[in-house]
Amino acid sequence: METSADVAVVGAGPAGLYAAYCAGFRGLSSVIVDALPEPGGQIAALYPEKKIHDVAGHVAVRGRELIDHLVAQVAPFDPRYLLGRTAASLTRDDGAGWVIGLEDGGRVRAGAVVIAAGLGRSTPRTLPCLRPYEGRGVAHHVPRLEEHRDRDVVIVGGGDSAVDWALALAPIARSVTVVHRRSAFRAHEHSVKQMYAADVRVLTDAQVTACHGVRHLEDVRVRTGERTGEEEVTLPAQSLVAALGFLTSLGPVADWGLQLENRQVAVDRAMRTNLPRVYAVGDICTYEGRVPLVSVGFGEAATAANHAAVELRPGSRLAPEHSTDPDAAPLP
Repeated sequence: METSADVAVVGAGPAGLYAAYCAGFRGLSSVIVDALPEPGGQIAALYPEKKIHDVAGHVAVRGRELIDHLVAQVAPFDPRYLLGRTAASLTRDDGAGWVIGLEDGGRVRAGAVVIAAGLGRSTPRTLPCLRPYEGRGVAHHVPRLEEHRDRDVVIVGGGDSAVDWALALAPIARSVTVVHRRSAFRAHEHSVKQMYAADVRVLTDAQVTACHGVRHLEDVRVRTGERTGEEEVTLPAQSLVAALGFLTSLGPVADWGLQLENRQVAVDRAMRTNLPRVYAVGDICTYEGRVPLVSVGFGEAATAANHAAVELRPGSRLAPEHSTDPDAAPLP
């Protein structure tokens, strides 16, 4: 099956969705490809309940709410979503455009491509004792807080995700215990102070060594005091969140002939890659002085989409019409 559009966006995270919006505002059709089953990228998959504080105009906005707004914003331009489908290859077509080959055999033909694949392909880190209970109480993120209401929750990790989920789950779970193998946390200092002040049990210099349960996780064994004298404790746990980070790779994108720097796609000030009419935005791209913020990704998406508009329609202006102009703004 083949799909065609003016612009193909690889990645349905915030930068990808906004790139499709900006393309639509310039009168360009778009198709959005993402390996995940719903829009939102890693924010939707990993941090939907987390508050994001670096989006202009929002004191704080939950990940799910931000994605909902982005999907609604691009909706008037009717992008074609190809979700749960992985972009496997990128080749030139017979004309001046590109063909993206999908892992399932499908093809996307487009005049320009915007790569907004975030950190690329991510594989969660885990512990050997957790693997038998994957999907049976053990997870690597918290897409919906309500799923853990009135449960005993154990969170393993010492980064921002572990601490943020502990704070978010403390008001609704029966109990929350954070297990961290070091004495100090990597998470933001203010969040760590909030965690210690909240109704959260914190075990440092500790590690989960075993899981038990018949059909579903029931309890975990934790070895504590690795530096002060070891002992083992058993904790009730119907849920365990392994916030141990992810191993990331570019995946198929690494074989597309793009110029790479430290496993990121090199771009110029117009977000152009070394391939004609192929742009990269968001965390997958790199250039001197880049700041890895969601808000920066929005600016990169707008830059890429407007330069693509000029490439696809020679003679058109780089700057779009003002969005406050009734003749330019999309219909509600």
